[in-house]
Amino acid sequence: MSERKKVRLGRTGLMVTKTSFGALPIQRVSFDEAAKLLRAAYEAGINFFDTANSYTDSEEKIGYALSDVRDKIIIATKSAYTTPGNADMVKRNLELSLRRMKTDYIDILQFHNPSFCPAGDDPAYQYLVEMKRQGVVRHIGITNHRLFVAHEAIDSGLYETLQFPFSVLATEKDTQVVEKCAQADVGFICMKAMSGGLIREPRTTFAFLQRYPHVVPIYGVQRMSELEEWLELDAHPPVWDDALEASVQKERRELSGDFCRSCGYCLPCPQNIPIPNAARIQFLMTRSPYKPYLTKEWREGMDRIDSCIHCDHCKNHCPFGLDTPALLVSQKAWYDKFYEEHRDESEK
Repeated sequence: MSERKKVRLGRTGLMVTKTSFGALPIQRVSFDEAAKLLRAAYEAGINFFDTANSYTDSEEKIGYALSDVRDKIIIATKSAYTTPGNADMVKRNLELSLRRMKTDYIDILQFHNPSFCPAGDDPAYQYLVEMKRQGVVRHIGITNHRLFVAHEAIDSGLYETLQFPFSVLATEKDTQVVEKCAQADVGFICMKAMSGGLIREPRTTFAFLQRYPHVVPIYGVQRMSELEEWLELDAHPPVWDDALEASVQKERRELSGDFCRSCGYCLPCPQNIPIPNAARIQFLMTRSPYKPYLTKEWREGMDRIDSCIHCDHCKNHCPFGLDTPALLVSQKAWYDKFYEEHRDESEK
């Protein structure tokens, strides 16, 4: 097994690989494909794997691939927690996670993007404290996309880790959260390092995040080529220079203004509109090959925007405060124009 650079994950004291594995994407591949990816990551020296109870079969795949080396890896998972006081939800999810991953303990159990910060006397938090006393949960963390919840979590002193979006597109307010975690000795787990696929250059992302020694990115991996690219960058880190700074500034200029980060909290949509990608279709089609979005299926998906019933579920649940219905309308107008201009290239 290769030796990888490790960092101390805040006051958990856990030494985790600076380049870590985000397991959300493995729910899109078969068990055997996922096992190959997970084992390859482990054999290459990655020791930190992040997943969630809600990522369909992601936890099962981790159990399938890595249960025999459980004592050599660190697993973080998440439990939904939507209603204050409902400890039963967290209890059920924890028990399911343990069973799926074939383990009797979770290294870091995180509340999964709650709209509030569970307080110390909250029954669900108290349940995790008891599980920690029993050794079933070793550390308690929280994930979020909301700045005010992130600050409350840090200030509370209750959480040993915070998982929060951070990338080259980060605002000054986002960076303040990162720095505050360092000051409070809260482990910072970085999600959305590639901003949901909008950032094109892994090299730039990697070099940017290396500038924050305490930040631990969990890079989402779905293909062996992606894993190999991150491992190569980890083995030969790019040096931050004027060219990389220029690349970052270019990304920021091109992605300025409102854009969807594809977090998925707008779903489900009662009209089955594919919101997370439909709301940023222009970026996807101009920053990567566009032909995959000219299919009959994508045409139908974008047309469903016209059937919006304006329930505002998506708008009310967007942690970034986007006017999602308006964004969808503008993105469809752009898509319709592009589609007409490239109709001869579309799948009939």
